Parts: sequence; C-alpha cells; structure tokens
Amino acid sequence: MDTNGGGFTVDEKAVRVENIFLEFLKTFIETGEINGAGRSYGPYYEAEVMAMRPNESNTMFVDFSHVMRFNDVLQRAISDEFIRFEPYLRNACKRYVMELKPTFIPDDSPNKDINVAFYNLPVVRKLRELTTAEIGKLVSVSGVVTRTSEVRPELLHGTFKCLDCGNVIKNVEQQFKYTEPIICMNATCQNRTNWALLRQESKFTDWQRVRVQEASKEIPPGSLPRSLDVILRHDIVEQARAGDTVVFTGTVVVLPDILALASPGERAESRRESSRKNGMAGQEGVKGLRALGVRDLSYRLAFIANSVQVCDGRRDTDIRNRRDADDNDSQQFTPKELDEIQRMRNTPDFFNKLVDSIAPTVFGHQDIKRAIILMLMGGVHKFTHEGINLRGDINVCIVGDPSCAKSQFLKYTSGLVPRSVYTSGKSSSAAGLTATVAKEPETGEFCIEAGALMLADNGICCIDEFDKMDPRDQVAIHEAMEQQTISITKAGIQATLNARTSILAAANPTGGRYDKTKPLKYNVALPPAILSRFDLVYVMIDDPDDQTDYHIAHHIVRVHQKREEALSPTFTTAQVKRYISYAKTLKPKLNPEAKNLLVESYVTLRRGDVTPGSRVAYRMTVRQLEALIRLSEALARCHLDTEVHPRYVRLAVKLLKTSIINVESSEIDLSEFQEENNEEDVDGNTGNGDDDASGHAEMDLNGAGSQPASENKENADNNKSGKKLVISDEYFQRVTRALVMRLRQHEDSLVHGGLAGLRQRELVQWYVEQQNEKNNYSSMDEAAAEVTKLKAIIESLIRREGYLIVVDDGREDVGDGENARPPSRNERILAVAPNYVPDS
Repeated sequence: MDTNGGGFTVDEKAVRVENIFLEFLKTFIETGEINGAGRSYGPYYEAEVMAMRPNESNTMFVDFSHVMRFNDVLQRAISDEFIRFEPYLRNACKRYVMELKPTFIPDDSPNKDINVAFYNLPVVRKLRELTTAEIGKLVSVSGVVTRTSEVRPELLHGTFKCLDCGNVIKNVEQQFKYTEPIICMNATCQNRTNWALLRQESKFTDWQRVRVQEASKEIPPGSLPRSLDVILRHDIVEQARAGDTVVFTGTVVVLPDILALASPGERAESRRESSRKNGMAGQEGVKGLRALGVRDLSYRLAFIANSVQVCDGRRDTDIRNRRDADDNDSQQFTPKELDEIQRMRNTPDFFNKLVDSIAPTVFGHQDIKRAIILMLMGGVHKFTHEGINLRGDINVCIVGDPSCAKSQFLKYTSGLVPRSVYTSGKSSSAAGLTATVAKEPETGEFCIEAGALMLADNGICCIDEFDKMDPRDQVAIHEAMEQQTISITKAGIQATLNARTSILAAANPTGGRYDKTKPLKYNVALPPAILSRFDLVYVMIDDPDDQTDYHIAHHIVRVHQKREEALSPTFTTAQVKRYISYAKTLKPKLNPEAKNLLVESYVTLRRGDVTPGSRVAYRMTVRQLEALIRLSEALARCHLDTEVHPRYVRLAVKLLKTSIINVESSEIDLSEFQEENNEEDVDGNTGNGDDDASGHAEMDLNGAGSQPASENKENADNNKSGKKLVISDEYFQRVTRALVMRLRQHEDSLVHGGLAGLRQRELVQWYVEQQNEKNNYSSMDEAAAEVTKLKAIIESLIRREGYLIVVDDGREDVGDGENARPPSRNERILAVAPNYVPDS
C-alpha cells in the first residue's frame, strides 16, 4: 500500500494486476477452433467486445482457462484475492472497451461500468465444501435452484446530501446494507445522522437472490441437503430458474443474519458474566447459548455470482443467452455432432436399435421402452389464436406386479433428462407436487416455492408409487397433466405457473398382483379422470415362463458379473442425449394423408369402444385422438422427419391399441383364417400338407397319455365344426413366442447363406413334436385340432399382426403347365419380419 499526496491509499499490487489483466485482454489469441463457431483468428476478446453491443450487454465474459495459460501469477492473484481485485479488473475491462469502441460508453454517463464474469474454472465445488477458508476467493459451485426472488434494484454507490449544511457527498459504497456517510466532510458541520439520498445521482443495479440446494447425488449418506443464498447482479439476473442444475462462479462473502438480529428471545452473544453469577454457575443449569459465552453467531455465508452456467446435459451452454427447450437451436450443434446424428439415423433398423439403447440394464419390455423414447421426443407444442395451449408432452403410466423393473425405468429416465425430478407418490403432498406459498424470512412477504412439477418444467417428472397418493393430492395434478399450468390463489397471491412437463408414473395393482380376470380400473386405485390423461398405459405381469425367466436371469447375472461389459447398446447414453436434443428442435407437420388416416383411426377406435363385449382399459375420448397426434409427431421426430406420414400414424395407432387393450385372459377370434383353411382343404390344395403333419403326429402319439392341455380340450368341438375358432390370448402369445424363437434359431444356424426361413409344414411339425414330448396330447383329435389352430395362428401372424413374412410362396415346387395346381400354404417358406422385436 502507498499513500499519495491527497491522503488516499493506492493498492500497488492491485494496480499491477489491473495492468497485467489489460495486457491479457489485448494480446491473448486462441490457437484452435473456438466452440465450433468458426471465428477468425486474432485477439480473442476483441470479438467478445464486438458481441457486447448487439447483445445489449455490459458484461465481458472471460474464460479462466485462458488466464491460466497466459500468466500463472495473474491467475493465482485472481483466484486467491478476487474480492480485493474485482474493482480493478472491472476497470481494466472498461479501459479495454474504451480503446476498441470509444462510443460504447456515452458521454452523458461516463460512470457506466463494464462488469467482468469468469467461467470455466478447473474445479467446481459442492455446496458442502464452501467454508470460511473460501471467503474472498474466486470459486465455482454447483447446485439445483429451488427458489428465485423477484428482480429488485440494489443501491451500489449512493450520493447523499447533508440536511444541515447542504453539502453533497458522492459515491458512498454500500456494505451489503444501507450505508450513510459517517460524518459530513464540511469542516464547520458535524452532522452524522441527517442525510437525504439523491436517487437521480446514485448508482443502482438489478439484483436477485436465488436459493440453491445440493443435488441429490452429492448428499452424503445420512445427511440433509445443504442450501445457500446466491446473489445475482447486472446482466445475469433471471438466468437461473427453479429446477435448473447450475454452476455459479463468484466469491463467498459473510453477511449479517438479519433474521437472527431481529428475532426476539435467546440468541448467541459474546458477553461475560459477572463474578457473582459465575460463582453460582454450579447451582444453576445451562440456559441456552447465552450462558456458554459463545461469540456472536449472527452472520451467515452467501455467494455473490458473476456468471451463471446452466447444465443442460448435452454440451457446453452459451452463458450469454438463455434458450427454452422448444426453441429452434439446431445451430448450436457442431458439424461433427450433426454428422454423428445423421450416421445414427442412417443405421439399418435404426428405431429398434434406438429403443434397445434405452435402459439397457432392463431386459425386454420393448413396448415400454418405445413409449419412453417417444415421451423423451414429445409432440409439438401448439397455441391457438385464442392463446390456448395445446399440450405436446406425452404422459405414460406403467402398472405392474412387484419386481418388474418399474422403478428402474423411472430412475433411468430421470437421469437421462436435464430438468427431471424423481419423487414418490406416498410421501408427496399436493403442495409438494405443484407449488406452495411461503413467507420470505427477511422481508416477511409471501412468495411461491416451486414443487416437483414446476421444477420439472420443460422436463420429465417421474412419480413412483403413483397409486399410493392421497385422493385429495391426486386432484391437484389434473390441471398440470392436461393444461400444463398450476393455478394458485392463496395468501393474497393469484398466479398461473407453467408446468410443461411429461409425467412418467408407476403404480402397483391394488391386490399386490395383477388380477387378469378384472379390468384395469379394478386393478389400479386411479380415477378415470387421471387415467384418461395418460397417453399410454402399459401393464407388466410377472408370469412364470421358462424361456423368459432364463433370459432375464442370464442378463441380470451377466450385468452383476461383468458390469459395463455386459451392456452393449448400439448407441451410448451421450449419443442418445444428443440425438434427442436435436430431434426436439424439429417441428413436424401432418400431411393430408396422415390427417385422413387419423380421422379414420379415431372413428374406428370409438366404434370398438361401444361394441358390446369389447373390453379396453378406459373409454376412448378426444384425448386419445390428441394422443395419436402427439405420438405420430414424436415418431416423426425419432426419424428426423419434418412431415408426419401415414406410416407414423399406423404405428401410433398400434402403440395405443397395445396399451389400452385389457390384459385379462381375453379371447381371440381366428375364424376368418380357419375358414380359409377349410376351403382349401375342400379344394384339395392343402391336403398333402395336412396329411404329412397329422401323420407325423400320429406316429409320435403311440403310447402318449398324460393330462392334456386345457386349450386343446376346450376348443376341440369348435375345430370339428369348422365354423368358429376362438383361442385365448395367453395361448396365442405363447405359440407366437415359440414359433418366432424357432425361426430365429434357424436363422442363427445359417453360416454362409442357405435357406433363410422354414417351410410352414416343418414349423408346424416341430411345434407338434415339442408338445408331444411333453405328453400334451391324449388323442389324435387333439393333435389334429392343434394343427388347425397353428395354421390359423400363422396366417394371422402374416396378415394381421405382421410378425412373419413369406419368403417364398412355394411356386417352384408345384410344377408348370396346364395340370399345375396352385401353391400350397404348407410349402411356403416363412421368416420373422425384420422390424419385429419379441417382448418379454
């Protein structure tokens, strides 16, 4: 320190730091590509100054890694004593701006400041690591924003007028509270108390307080999350929102605890008891901290930030501008990232590989994974001319038996999306899910604290144990699920808040396990009003199955044994995140063909809803039509298509049908396929094939006599009549899995070529042999009935389900000429459809 002739002290070290920092701004040159933006090479911060005027910013953002590379002494000085050197660093930025653009600071406001904001520090600390040792240093800290205050004016430097003599004192710095001059500078005036603030000549700035809490992953076992107040000033106000995971860069300061100073009663003080009272200390009990001689604890830590970086989970965020999730920000992707996204899209069988990359630790459940990927993509948000918001987010509900990996899906999804909240319905109240009104401790004013749905705005809210919620709390989320807003009218506050979030809910059946004999509404304790707000509802049933149980056990043991090596998805989690981020920038539109198909599909679904005997999970309403639109748009986004084609609509209808159809042991009518087979038998087209299959079954049935399968007995009479063939859905699914498994085994056994597929006759013969080995036939009639049902199921898998395809219709085996007969269906060659993925 030095003292000049005027009596003011000059911080020589700070002046040297200012000059070195100014030299850094003038001379630093970046040697590589800068954020993929393709800037011309030259002084890096010259371009930064040029960008300040279009952005209407008074803040210069400085990459701290550049300072570290430029001068180690400078970076140590800024890191260790930032609060001391900050005014000088701001002055260096102002001098640099004035040299490059003298007109940036107008003549009528020469005291305009240029603020400095550092980012990209090498170490990002947790809230729990901030101690008094960090006071005054430049540090970065990360946390989740839980509350934001309104933006208020803060007095930085006040100009005061003495009310006794009229003398004006300028630039009185405020020390975290309203600070008046100590004494009038007029030698003949000794005023200390009578002052008037000249507001027009004082300097104000924008001010906002943000409440930050530790992320759930950073909390040690058995500890409660820590919270910290962060002060935002100047251009960085309103950059952090409730629910954001943010990295703040700034310094730790000590503030007087206004609440502790103003609260009556016992508090910690530094005082010394008299000797008379000390002599009686052994006869009295300890009365609070006052009797312990503890020093004043009326102070608390706070954090003054100069830069805000929102962690969106995809890539480095532009700290100069804040974009919403639905903005078209495809230009933020680098050319390398765009090439990678296009390569992913051009991968053969892309959609199924993308689905397999979702939750790779969970085996099977392809339909639920498809629903999750479509929920992550979402539909297109729309607004009517009247200002009404049309929901674009997709809500999914998973109902299932215990130990079916429901919570695993929720945990994976909450970790995949930046703005996501995982909560449990049992421990959540209506206020905790939506929003609550609380009183501000310091000002006494009422403010709104965000709940889970508000924190997940533009993200996903995962609610486990959804059925355990209190009915009074379930009503609170009706508005959030459809209108995507939360209305609050209490404590003098009337507000409508945004809750633009997708909801992924998991629920258990009421009886512990799902009862197939009852519809969905009797298995889940959810009212129809909430069920209709879910676009897709899936049921997971834990039925014993040897093949499925073997694959699940093998997968789980392999994951425990080899950890990451056991998981080999086609696309990594980082690639999936980038792909989803890019796909959400597209806004596909319906073409006329897709529009007409949507109308026809909705009318068909409504017609089936009122058909006697039809059973679905819930009634078809206009909400399901909007769900079809959202699912079609999400499918178009998955394929990076800017137009919704009819094929997306057909797949969306299929997904909706598979989710709303009831899961009890319903019946499937295969009469149309059975009648065609009977007609062929009369014409003599398939007689040879039937004789072959039945004959083989007859040879294997010698000595077979055990308890027959229930499906064979109950349908034997129907098959003999040849007019109606009805089988259970469980039997249909079991036969389908067995046939697909056999065809896949045959494909895997081919080495270099060969016949890709099996003849229908061989496939039927294989299944009959498998059942005969288990002694499932007691007579030839049951074996013949099994053959008839198998042929009808195969025909349904080809024509209605699309699970199998015909590789060769057998025309080469029937000869040529006038006596040639039409090809037999038993001689055609079948294979599994390329786009079919068996569910488990």
